[in-house]
Amino acid sequence: MSATGGVSQLPAEFLDALAGLRKAARRSEIRLEEIPAPSRLAPFAVALGAEVFEASPLPLHGPARGLLAPSDPEELATGRFILLYDPEGSEVWNGRFRIVTYIRAQLEADMGNDALLGSVAWTWLVEALETRGARHHSTGGTATRILSESYGTLEDRPDTIDIELRASWTPETQDVRRHLEAWSDMVCTFAGLPPLPAGVAHLPHRRS
Repeated sequence: MSATGGVSQLPAEFLDALAGLRKAARRSEIRLEEIPAPSRLAPFAVALGAEVFEASPLPLHGPARGLLAPSDPEELATGRFILLYDPEGSEVWNGRFRIVTYIRAQLEADMGNDALLGSVAWTWLVEALETRGARHHSTGGTATRILSESYGTLEDRPDTIDIELRASWTPETQDVRRHLEAWSDMVCTFAGLPPLPAGVAHLPHRRS
């Protein structure tokens, strides 16, 4: 796992944070990979991209795996996790570290009529951090519903609704492993994958 600024030039505190990210646990349905980190937001940064795919309902092995398992599993949710670090600290962040995240998932169009959809998405964030014990402060974010309707030659396509959550917060220490684990849980929650953390609401309608 690399970061902007060059590995040989990384401060020890940031290296400790990167080590914590490497140790983070995640579900098998979520794929994490390093992506280019933004270079203008902080002196040091690392970014991870996430994709959640629908798991096979059967424990397939051998030839049956190739015959029955879908070759292209359905993508349920995507996201980005960015860890920023400024050794001098930031008055805006109220700390030296800042986590910036993005999650997007597609639901059935009728979910767009739910006025509580945005607040439910924000609740997922708050409860995921609390469940994992990821201590933080200075949290902010926006939840957006995007309705897509098709016309003309595409009118046969069903309407869809996307939910997007953009959020950032300041971890209280450089131990950010729990923060990545909480965020990974949240991406899977957006994807509608059970089981969900205790007390977290679930959207019952997935796209068909």
